[in-house]
Amino acid sequence: MSRNNVKLALVNDDSVMAQKSAEQLKKQYDFVSVGQADVVVALGGDGYMLHLFHALLDIDKPFFGMNMGTVGFLLNEFKEDGLIDRINEAIPFKMYPLKMNAETVTGECQEALAFNEVSLLRETRQTAKIKIFVDDKMRLEELVCDGILVSTPAGSTAYNLSAHGPIIPMHSNILALTPISAFRPRRWRGALVSQNSKIRFEISHPEKRPVSAVADTIEVRNVKNVTVTQDQTNSQTLLFDKEHTLEERILNEQFIC
Repeated sequence: MSRNNVKLALVNDDSVMAQKSAEQLKKQYDFVSVGQADVVVALGGDGYMLHLFHALLDIDKPFFGMNMGTVGFLLNEFKEDGLIDRINEAIPFKMYPLKMNAETVTGECQEALAFNEVSLLRETRQTAKIKIFVDDKMRLEELVCDGILVSTPAGSTAYNLSAHGPIIPMHSNILALTPISAFRPRRWRGALVSQNSKIRFEISHPEKRPVSAVADTIEVRNVKNVTVTQDQTNSQTLLFDKEHTLEERILNEQFIC
């Protein structure tokens, strides 16, 4: 893109703060439609960014997000001035999603993408019982738990971290496999696997112990088999201020006490 003639689109969530900030930016900059833009400027929180990743998956335009939410891990600080210069000097980071293929107890199959994580969660008061396969080899015969998740590096500071999973450096090419409230085996704390791995979960007694599979915000209920792989055919590009890249943020998170 031309450094001086970069075309910007502006999108925002429905919060009062984001709407007011959008009006402020419109007074200083000319914006075009998303289809005409070189870069999409997004005002919202991390959840809104995840929504955009899915809603605008096919546009192939980088996102420069500015935080209107609480954490803002996927976004930059909001500033009205110097937006064009910030975007021209920003560091890009390409995110590849996970692909979830879920089969239900009735034989229905559903596919979904997840930029943060794919999680399996028990639906009732009874614990889930899950077999774990990595590259078609059984690695755990029975995990008795509330659930389990597979996290990308970008998602490792979200639900994965809350479940006491590891924070993953962005260029490590690995995924985190993290149990949620595991009852058996008590000492299993999860695993790190290659991003090229095929991870498969088989639900034991799915009618008696029903389990849901969730890819970011897309839920499939009453699953019996779930396969997770990394999808190299889809991606989204985030732009970060050069002094505060996503990789730097993840590194900083590992030293917060």
